[in-house]
Amino acid sequence: MCKKCVKKQFIFALAILFLIPFLVIASREDNSYEQHDISVILFGLALILLFARISSLVEYFGQPSVLGELIIGVILGNLGLLGLHFFESFKEDPIIVFLAELGVIILLFQIGLESNIEKMKKVGLRAFLVAVIGVVAPFVLGTYIVGPRLFPNLTFNTYLFLGAALTATSVGITARVFQDFKKLHIPEAQMVLGAAVIDDVLGLIILAVVSAIVTVGTVSAGTVVLISLKAIVFLLGAIILGTIFSPKIGRLLSKIHTGLGMKFTMAMSFCLIFAFLAKKVGLAPIVGAFAAGLVLDSVHFIYFQDPKIIEDIKEEAKNFEQKSKERILSIVEHHSKHHVEDLIHPTALFLVPIFFVFTGMSVNLKTMFNLPILLTALGVTAIAIVGKVISGLVAGKVNKALVGFGMVPRGEVGLIFAIIGKNLNVISDQIFSIIVIMVILTTLLTPPILTLILKRYKEI
Repeated sequence: MCKKCVKKQFIFALAILFLIPFLVIASREDNSYEQHDISVILFGLALILLFARISSLVEYFGQPSVLGELIIGVILGNLGLLGLHFFESFKEDPIIVFLAELGVIILLFQIGLESNIEKMKKVGLRAFLVAVIGVVAPFVLGTYIVGPRLFPNLTFNTYLFLGAALTATSVGITARVFQDFKKLHIPEAQMVLGAAVIDDVLGLIILAVVSAIVTVGTVSAGTVVLISLKAIVFLLGAIILGTIFSPKIGRLLSKIHTGLGMKFTMAMSFCLIFAFLAKKVGLAPIVGAFAAGLVLDSVHFIYFQDPKIIEDIKEEAKNFEQKSKERILSIVEHHSKHHVEDLIHPTALFLVPIFFVFTGMSVNLKTMFNLPILLTALGVTAIAIVGKVISGLVAGKVNKALVGFGMVPRGEVGLIFAIIGKNLNVISDQIFSIIVIMVILTTLLTPPILTLILKRYKEI
């Protein structure tokens, strides 16, 4: 074995050993506090953040840090199998749930900031086609092929919800992988992001239609049109506003106050308001956060506390020769501005890992101990992957595999579909477990697959 590999493994082992004392303490505190005790939550959060940071060592092995966060979440969420129940209550704790949801909102805000409206326009039609195929193919496969073949004698409503659960795409997983590899600027990434937003709108429509069919037996064309219009108007409105008003917003915010606190507050408020508005029109809050990031994409803020410093430096630069003068002015220009991404980054470092660890914690490994359910789930997962991968065939002159696999992870979105179906009594515990396993596998398999493709990536 190479010395470099041994060194990586040694560092990883040391990191794990470092965390053992914390696990011992946690195991002793299992029954020492009442549920939702703030001291337990604080200690638990500290452990989650420590484990998340240690898990980023998977980068030494060429994997994105998000994979490590998901895996460490799966481990923490299933320590109960070893008699350590400290993290069990965290799965449903309202504070942890809120921080995780806020984490994914901040992540999509970041992704929106790092995206570019002009680039997304260039892949707009292709992104739309990818989204349509990525929704229609899994829905048809799940409703008319997988459902009747693997689960005979069940109701058509159950098949409808199975098909609907296969349509969802969790953009957070894929976006984080592109972000980890600093590839958000490539056409494939922009196409996946655009397609995922359209996918969310189409998934919303399908969910509304299927739920209406189950509850009242029918759905009116007017309801479908209304849902579609609200979603489209919101998204197009955000993009148009971003194109027209983002430079003006930047100038206005820079004049409000020279301190970074004001700029951070305005940026975060913008993100949260857009997330709120998206929820109000029936979209996921993450779509609103992504739209807010697009709007503020080109906004910069004055960084120096006193703008007079900039003018003084520029005045002094006039005394230098032309080449030196240009160099000084270039440095001042670069360091006198602060992008929104830089303001949000520290907050993201705190909240985003909580979301991915929490997502992993929601995985129940017990469902994999039932062999018939596991085998059936593997078949459903294969169809779920195929249904999304074929969407890359219409992506045009780009890396089709990268686009197709970028649409694969279901994440929390697929679980939401399954939970709604279960609440409507059309999804049994068995079908629910199968969907959960499908979500687990598509979520965990996507990062390493994308990593493999990105390592060999060459722009076409």
